[in-house]
Amino acid sequence: MRILWMFMLTLLLSGCGYNTFQTNDEQIKASWAEVLNQYQRRADLIPNLVNTVKGYAGHEKEVLLGVTEARAKVGGIQATPELINDPQAFARFQTAQGELTSALSRLLVVTENYPQLKADQNFRDLQAQLEGTENRVTVARNRYIKA
Repeated sequence: MRILWMFMLTLLLSGCGYNTFQTNDEQIKASWAEVLNQYQRRADLIPNLVNTVKGYAGHEKEVLLGVTEARAKVGGIQATPELINDPQAFARFQTAQGELTSALSRLLVVTENYPQLKADQNFRDLQAQLEGTENRVTVARNRYIKA
């Protein structure tokens, strides 16, 4: 009889653990989906930012081309929830995102040389949106890491 109770207790406790495992798995997937969403938001802001900068600093072609190429590289990677299960694809994704971040940083440094551009309201709005999105990416990544 005692063995039966031990077996039933073990069975019940293992069921509780399974539910916790499923809940944690769903939290991880939701956190990763949020990371992807914020990266996509950032990628969507880039064409407007490049076009605005191009109007004032068109001769900075190397920097503008770098941003455009980095965005294309990010867009060429299929960002799905399953991406985290493929270490090689995930590494390519992270590398592409890092290159895009670097290209955007170079672009924003170049814009410091153009006071008229910095005074443009559209550029300031785009820059604020980009900064906000970068913060959202950081928060989403931290939530993913904690999940």
